[in-house]
Amino acid sequence: MTRVGGSAQLTARTARTPGDDHREALVPEVSPLIPVRSVSAVAVATAAMVVVTAQPAQPVPQDRHTVRAGRPAAAAAPAEPGGRSLGELLTRMRTLYRQTEAASEAYNGAAERLKAQQAEVRRLNARLVRTRSAVDAGRAEAGRLARQQYREQAAGLPPSVQVLLADDPVRALQGGHALQRAVGRQAVAVKRLTSGERQRDALALRARGALEKQRRLAATRKAHRDAAQRRLRQVERMLAALPPERLARLRQLESTQDARAQREFLAGGALGGDTPKGGAPGGDAQAGTRAPSEQGRRALEFALAQRGKPYAWGAEGPRAYDCSGLTARAWARAGRAIPRTSQQQWRRLERVPLRELRPGDLVLYFAGATHVGLYAGQGRIVQAPRPGARVKVSPIAANPVIGAVRPDPWAPPLPSYEAPPLPADAGPDDAVPGAARTDAARTDAGQARGTEPRSSDAR
Repeated sequence: MTRVGGSAQLTARTARTPGDDHREALVPEVSPLIPVRSVSAVAVATAAMVVVTAQPAQPVPQDRHTVRAGRPAAAAAPAEPGGRSLGELLTRMRTLYRQTEAASEAYNGAAERLKAQQAEVRRLNARLVRTRSAVDAGRAEAGRLARQQYREQAAGLPPSVQVLLADDPVRALQGGHALQRAVGRQAVAVKRLTSGERQRDALALRARGALEKQRRLAATRKAHRDAAQRRLRQVERMLAALPPERLARLRQLESTQDARAQREFLAGGALGGDTPKGGAPGGDAQAGTRAPSEQGRRALEFALAQRGKPYAWGAEGPRAYDCSGLTARAWARAGRAIPRTSQQQWRRLERVPLRELRPGDLVLYFAGATHVGLYAGQGRIVQAPRPGARVKVSPIAANPVIGAVRPDPWAPPLPSYEAPPLPADAGPDDAVPGAARTDAARTDAGQARGTEPRSSDAR
């Protein structure tokens, strides 16, 4: 769905369908911690034509730092002639949007597993090549030793008789010892050859199995991608069918609820003292801002410099990003490698209470940790929101917060810090026509290069 702030532009949100085994409607229904707002999904709700069946979503561990933050359910609004009220429509839209997020993350999971399986296939094939070479060398050595033994025994006399009859018994005795050593080497070579052949056969079997698993994962990934494209086309058609005045009213209702959710979130003290003067975005940039670490400052500086670049599935820059692609690349540019997907960032990085957030920390959203943004201070994040939108600064409560993590928990804060100026509101989601569909095709073609989509999108 499109986050609507100011003169937000309504655009279709692309669902990146994910995960394990796909069929068109393998979308887990997860009761939202906080209803999700998304104007792009309006059409989905309006037509009520999207059929979504449940699929268990992989649970994401939560801890004492998890905060279920967000907005109230869509407020009641006058019923539209012959249809649902705007509030009902918005609530339904958010539910469908949440389900699409879960499906997108499933797509990312399949892409991650496929990439790992491709690496396993390459590793097994390399071992198989080395083992076959060793077996061939062992076979040649065994043959050479056998021929040598045959020649030395060609005289037809036992070694003991050869010693007695030889003109130089010592030399003959040494020759006998050499023959015995040759026999021993031959036995070792045969044993090594037999072991190598068994290892070769086992590796060949594993390589065939790994390749078959890779083919299944590729098929699963493609099925999820195709389902995402179908959903996107549905949303685009439905949005095109809605009257402009109805979209405008939905846009206004969503914007109003977003602003209220942010005010209530900040007023509740979830962020401790890190809020602008007056407790709302747009206040004094320096008031209450905690200092980041040096790496956190560099990560935030990089993320802010990407504002205006389009969202694209699986993109890590420099021209486009998805949500976790932006956070991973920002921290990589700051000198710290972090996991690529939003779920792994949530699972593997150190949790930090929201009241202790500092710029550069990562804020995670939705029960499945399917979206992530980089904390900018004063109650706002930098994020790549969703397909069709651009990297921007948004209120932290724009989506349901589940918690935050810190990539560099050991690093001390800077002794002094001048916070960058941040916009007073999120601003519009400028449409990027065809970006989602074009990127879906690009990532599928880029599979061989190891470029896979990883994280899901938010508004």
